[in-house]
Amino acid sequence: MFTGIIEEIGTVVSVKKTGEAMELTLAAKKILTDVNLGDSIAINGVCLTVTTYTTSQFTADVMPETYAATTIGRLKRGTQVNLERAMAAGGRFGGHFVTGHCDAVGEITDRQMNQNALQVTIQFPEEFRKYVIMKGSISVDGVSLTVFGLTPNSLTISLIPHTVEQTILHTKRTGDSVNLEFDVLGKYILGAAHQERSQKSTMTHSFLQENGYA
Repeated sequence: MFTGIIEEIGTVVSVKKTGEAMELTLAAKKILTDVNLGDSIAINGVCLTVTTYTTSQFTADVMPETYAATTIGRLKRGTQVNLERAMAAGGRFGGHFVTGHCDAVGEITDRQMNQNALQVTIQFPEEFRKYVIMKGSISVDGVSLTVFGLTPNSLTISLIPHTVEQTILHTKRTGDSVNLEFDVLGKYILGAAHQERSQKSTMTHSFLQENGYA
């Protein structure tokens, strides 16, 4: 579990591809101070597992499913990425619940400054509209942000100067892709509601008769 508060910007050192599987090596500093094999680290919002590490870099494997469903497969040597360690049980919770399991890849369609804020509009597949609400949380390349503009297939976020400086989002331009993870709490609520409706729909009069209740 992550919080969407980026700890540092890392750099891709090497990319080894075998079909749609990858081995990524990234340079970092802060997140490696207490790293262990098997630790989870979010790379642009994608939860990956540390397989090897030194004091200055670490390696993670990328499965075909992750390769196909996120922007991780597009990383190249020298690319900068957002990095966050898994949340410590006793740590502060500064963002929102982020699992590191991305739902979709969005495309930046507009980017403009509004005084001290960088406003970014992102287009996403319309089937995910049910998971987005005004003032709700969303993870964009691993960054916890708030939705303040919404259409059936796009959302707008606003970045304060600190977020611009401490993440890679300021490097993104119109047409660039970003990893999106919609609020997991909203997904659970909608999933439970759907299941309840499905169960109720089976409780017809004929069902009750067939099972000896009517």
